[in-house]
Amino acid sequence: MSALRAALAAELIKIRTVRSSWWTLGLTFLLCTGLAYVVGLAFDRSFDSLPADQQRTFDPLFATFYSVTIGQLALVTFGVLTVSTEYTSGSIRVSLAAMPRRALFLAAKVLAATLVVLAPSGATSLATFWAAQAGLGPHHAAFHSAVQAVVGSWLYLTMICAFAMGVATMLRSSIGALAALLPLLFLGSQGLGNVPKIKAVTQYLPDQAGAVIMHLVGPHGDPRFGRPYGPWTGMAILALWTGLALLGGLLVLRHRDA
Repeated sequence: MSALRAALAAELIKIRTVRSSWWTLGLTFLLCTGLAYVVGLAFDRSFDSLPADQQRTFDPLFATFYSVTIGQLALVTFGVLTVSTEYTSGSIRVSLAAMPRRALFLAAKVLAATLVVLAPSGATSLATFWAAQAGLGPHHAAFHSAVQAVVGSWLYLTMICAFAMGVATMLRSSIGALAALLPLLFLGSQGLGNVPKIKAVTQYLPDQAGAVIMHLVGPHGDPRFGRPYGPWTGMAILALWTGLALLGGLLVLRHRDA
């Protein structure tokens, strides 16, 4: 435990001294909350022009957390840079010399980043909810009906950051990791997950699984936009993806020189 505490303290110092850490976290908050208000306002102003059946089935939580699909990209960048900065600068050699137990090294790095993003992710989820409700006006959702979605958004943002760290550890490159992750998450969230011919596969991707709890897909049973699993099963799928990415990162870290 003393070795883990020492490694954790070292990783927290690294995060604190990297300037990009703070602007990516701040950008996540600004994107999620700012876009939530804009999207909510757009839905409020167009509500009366919607067909009657769409008004009846309108889900204010879709408008609430849609902005997370964009804001997450900044948090993914944070996760990638937390890992890849050491490879870019060459300081990974010094880090591994100081901490030759590579499993412990990666565990400390992931734990440090997770601890750092927990509070901002929670604050972002809550602020995103209230910003969207301000924009939605009379079409807003009551907070008691959104607790699961708010908690789910918090967990989603935290896990997607850890997932990005696992991918970055495997690829050992900022450009490579971002080139793989940003199109996947951005395009998936923008609708590829609902294309009938590829939905059978894409609906189990990390962002698509996490979208269920945030009401970013259709209701269960919807043949086009629904998912064949519930919100917490979706979070379990995301957790599995995160675990596999970190395991892959550990295997690469163990079997490749710095």
